[in-house]
Amino acid sequence: MPERIYLDNAATTPLCKEALEAMMPYLTTHFGNPSSIYSYGRESRMAIENARKSVAKILNAHPSEIFFTSGGTESSNTAIYAAVRDLGCKHIITSAIEHHATLHTVDFLHCNGEAALSNVNLLSDGHIDMEDLENILSSSEDRCLVTLMHANNEIGNMIDINAVGVLCKKYNAIFHSDTVQTVGHFPFNLRETPVHFITGASHKFHGPKGVGILYINENVKIKPFVHGGAQERNMRAGTENLYGIIGFAKALQLATDGYEKDSAYINELKLYMMATLKKNIHGVSFNGDPEGRSLYTVLSVSFPKSEKSEMLLFNLDINHICASGGSACTSGADAGSHVIRTINNNPNQVTVRFSFSKHNTREEIDVVVKKLKELI
Repeated sequence: MPERIYLDNAATTPLCKEALEAMMPYLTTHFGNPSSIYSYGRESRMAIENARKSVAKILNAHPSEIFFTSGGTESSNTAIYAAVRDLGCKHIITSAIEHHATLHTVDFLHCNGEAALSNVNLLSDGHIDMEDLENILSSSEDRCLVTLMHANNEIGNMIDINAVGVLCKKYNAIFHSDTVQTVGHFPFNLRETPVHFITGASHKFHGPKGVGILYINENVKIKPFVHGGAQERNMRAGTENLYGIIGFAKALQLATDGYEKDSAYINELKLYMMATLKKNIHGVSFNGDPEGRSLYTVLSVSFPKSEKSEMLLFNLDINHICASGGSACTSGADAGSHVIRTINNNPNQVTVRFSFSKHNTREEIDVVVKKLKELI
């Protein structure tokens, strides 16, 4: 079978061998329940707290602000519910291109009559209209929750997280940012960032699936979203995903250590693919702001629609090339991408998201572009 070319790293990344090695003892010999009081349990508890310290240090947060969860979706749900139900936010401000973990949660609260809902305008390149954001904040009579993702998972556009945070501070709003695509890919300094909640998921940076974090600023007091035991300092009931947490911390450490080298290399690959596509395929265009403020890992490409290109993803798959039609979280459904519909509603184009990791090569990109040329 021919070698598979994997260009869907924004959906998930392969687990790195060092993270797996760090996890293995906790899958085998160190299996104690972290809530048990004997030595087996205490070993597990110690491992979790060391992982927490490591994650906090990398993000420049306090260990008491880091909570381990099952991933970005649970983290975002927890933060958004808490803002409305515990922190008095009766008006949610978001955008039409957020991840469904945010959109479906705010829609539920809005339809339930718990909060008013406003979508901030988007500029033609898919960036947030900061002027409009300030207008909504300044004219709201209720306390606001602003929930805007740090980087869009489909087009890669990034907000200026500090600028949004400063605006929220000015209008006494709570600020939650879905940072699932950026934790492990960019340096964070949460001591200096005016944000109340951020999220992370380790499978986006070569860690295991099913484990994430929620950062809750120490000045914020909320009630738990999941009830039961006293785990995670009474904030999240349920036996901890011990080996997942170990893997999260190890993968984040490795991603941080390799950031300078890896980000430069991956960004070069992205720009190389843009240039090669432009040279080889007539009528190709790119969504968002790929050469501006955007993720170095994501390239959203629109191809001219034809009888051949309509089945593009399917044909790429047959040729052992993995990419996505926008967001992997909806790839089973054929509803198309709500993000692409919002920013580029062109029925004569077919959009594919390519997303890269340090394991990809220029040679792979040459193979993919050659194949795309044949298919289009």
